[in-house]
Amino acid sequence: MKITWLGHSGFRIQIGDQVLLVDPWFTGNPVFPADRRAEAIAGATHILLTHGHGDHAGDAQGLATELGIPVCAIHELASWLGAEGVEAIGFGKGGTISLGDVQVTMVNAVHSASIDFTGKGLLPAGSEAGFMISGEGHTIYVTGDTDVMADMAVMADLHAPDIGILCCGGHYTMDMARAAYAAKKFFDFKTVIPCHYRTFPLLAQSAQPLVDALPGVDVKTPEVMETLDF
Repeated sequence: MKITWLGHSGFRIQIGDQVLLVDPWFTGNPVFPADRRAEAIAGATHILLTHGHGDHAGDAQGLATELGIPVCAIHELASWLGAEGVEAIGFGKGGTISLGDVQVTMVNAVHSASIDFTGKGLLPAGSEAGFMISGEGHTIYVTGDTDVMADMAVMADLHAPDIGILCCGGHYTMDMARAAYAAKKFFDFKTVIPCHYRTFPLLAQSAQPLVDALPGVDVKTPEVMETLDF
């Protein structure tokens, strides 16, 4: 299994027989090297979206069309994309879809979920979410944009993820301290990967507070387009 950080909240996850692009955002992403876009999307089989904000979903329609692959997202966002001519798989929180050898369960998050990249103002787009992605003997918890929530206890009991991809930049999501609290309070992660930080000055620029707060956990802080092997 390979996990590549695409900057901000974007990840390329090669797992089982799938290559998943999670919240891939390239257009206007100040930390993504534009000359590596082809490498980032090569062989992708599905796009997974946690919610409709432009820094997560803004490139989804174009990528899905370019690559001829489906987008997996909450029902309302998938329906909007479907109406725009994109193949979309809509499902809801608690629902699980099978993508080849990989199982993806949508779980709760607490944030907001409008579409904000159409030029028509804010449009409703269902609800924010996270994902539990299981395959190759691992379960990855992708938080999406969220704060700490008591629901995480249920997620841990049901899914027992060993890898956590945690938003932690603060201001719009939980910060490093709150992400560390969530990891210690609810989960037994072997590996944690921070995201939704470093992109803009408004967000945290270093994950060192998360590293320091989680002794005994392998907190990986890859550079953009660096691949982690599991």
